[in-house]
Amino acid sequence: MASRPQPARGADGLTVGAAARAAGVTVRTLHHWDAVGLVRPSARTAAGYRLYTPSDLTRVHRVVLYRELDVPLEEIAALLDAPEGADASLRRQRDLVRERLRRLGRAADALDRLVEARERGVLLSPEEQVALFGDRWQPSWAEGARERWGDTDQWAQFAERAAERTPEEWQDVAAEAEAVLAALADARARGVRPGSAEADALAERHRASLGAYFDVTHSMHVVIGRMYAADPEFTANHDARQPGLTAWLSEVIDANARAHGVDPGTATWG
Repeated sequence: MASRPQPARGADGLTVGAAARAAGVTVRTLHHWDAVGLVRPSARTAAGYRLYTPSDLTRVHRVVLYRELDVPLEEIAALLDAPEGADASLRRQRDLVRERLRRLGRAADALDRLVEARERGVLLSPEEQVALFGDRWQPSWAEGARERWGDTDQWAQFAERAAERTPEEWQDVAAEAEAVLAALADARARGVRPGSAEADALAERHRASLGAYFDVTHSMHVVIGRMYAADPEFTANHDARQPGLTAWLSEVIDANARAHGVDPGTATWG
């Protein structure tokens, strides 16, 4: 019995379809590389069809590798035909692959931190959180915030920032939050009136300190002020500095929002 014919392979190489399958690219891609002179098949069948020899396929695979490294096509020909020869070119390819692996490793680490930040909020141990944010800080607050707002855009933004923040940067955030709270308590003690220039400046400073976590509009600031007043834990934390501070701060935030065109009576989260 006669053997089954092998139409994909010619006398001196592979047809374009077989070569494409071997390299994991499309026939159209090989036709393009042929047209631009990047990889031209070295042989033809008697009928004139392209045939890719083993050396052609080696070149195709090297082009594929460079493309995976995001090297532009116009630069690949120069790399493949570099005068220093194949060994130097292969070493350069190896170095490019290793550098890409390092970049991918860093990207994977960043994604790990982002996933963890979305789950935990603050990427610090409970002991580190208390040391940075003070004895009044409760590490459980982060978990409660995730349960309450974990599906919001603001939590996603907070997680992205938390994933990139170092302990030293958290120290700066905590220091500013403490300074803002002290300034608010002092202003309350001195009888600063909501709506005054000083109170408005303090409201903006408070809003900016919250912006370390996520962007806060004036409307959102009003909602946060109401949340402070309605939550016993927040109220206790603020009023421990200065009696009545929580309610006064909410009034200060409302007055500042009005000055920026926001009606506190209709303010929403957004």
